[in-house]
Amino acid sequence: MGTPLGDFIRAKRDSIQPDVLGLPDRGRRRSPGLRRSDLAGRAGVSVEYLTRIEQGRDRNPSVAVVNALADALSLDPSERTHLRYLAKITGGECSAHTQPAPPRRDVRPSVLETLRLLEPGIAVVTNRLGDILAHTSGYELVMGGSGLLDVDEPNLTRYVFLDPGARTFFPDWDDIADEQAFDLWLAPSVQNSEWLTAELAPIAGPDFTRRRNRHVVPRRGVLRVNHPSGHELRLLRETLDLSWDAQQLVVLLPADEKTAQDIDQLRRRPPGRLRVIS
Repeated sequence: MGTPLGDFIRAKRDSIQPDVLGLPDRGRRRSPGLRRSDLAGRAGVSVEYLTRIEQGRDRNPSVAVVNALADALSLDPSERTHLRYLAKITGGECSAHTQPAPPRRDVRPSVLETLRLLEPGIAVVTNRLGDILAHTSGYELVMGGSGLLDVDEPNLTRYVFLDPGARTFFPDWDDIADEQAFDLWLAPSVQNSEWLTAELAPIAGPDFTRRRNRHVVPRRGVLRVNHPSGHELRLLRETLDLSWDAQQLVVLLPADEKTAQDIDQLRRRPPGRLRVIS
């Protein structure tokens, strides 16, 4: 049985053409991408050892080996961070006996006060599972009518994969789906991630599973929203990690003047209130 670490290394190796790394073309091969022997040679490890890592038979490679593999695969900083994270959780899988469970949903009073100070801006407190824990009236203004906030415990990941309306609301749905699937690896805990994955996989189907297991680090560009009012909003995302709580504060800002004007029009409606989801 494979591991997240082995899956990522294998997927990345298969996505790299030898000529990109200056390696010679050695003719036809059974699968695309970089040969295992080429990667092992660049990383300074044996093919047999690399095979054990990829197949999940070695779950505790040293920091030096992980860094060597990152260099050999020419990973960018975000991908290197993800590789180190996968090495950490893969090494702990055998000793993890905690049953999968949802994470805490409470938000610290000081964080709620920060949200109040951001009013009437567009801001939300969430976690990597996609739980919407608290938000400003500006966030409700933008997301209102999408269906995301119409349930007792809103969750962006469930919405993206299970609500057909998400594909219309997010014109770049494929990118958003990749982001939400990837973020499950960064959930408050491995057990939390397993809990939501076990719930979603049978319902969302193979597309969800494929996206989660690709380990493609998303670029997180401008967020485009087809607002029910008819406006297309383009938003920049600034994220503040609340590491102590395994949460994050996300602030959405207009990416252009047209979006700023459209949001001003939407704000002419009666103002909403801060809503906490518990």
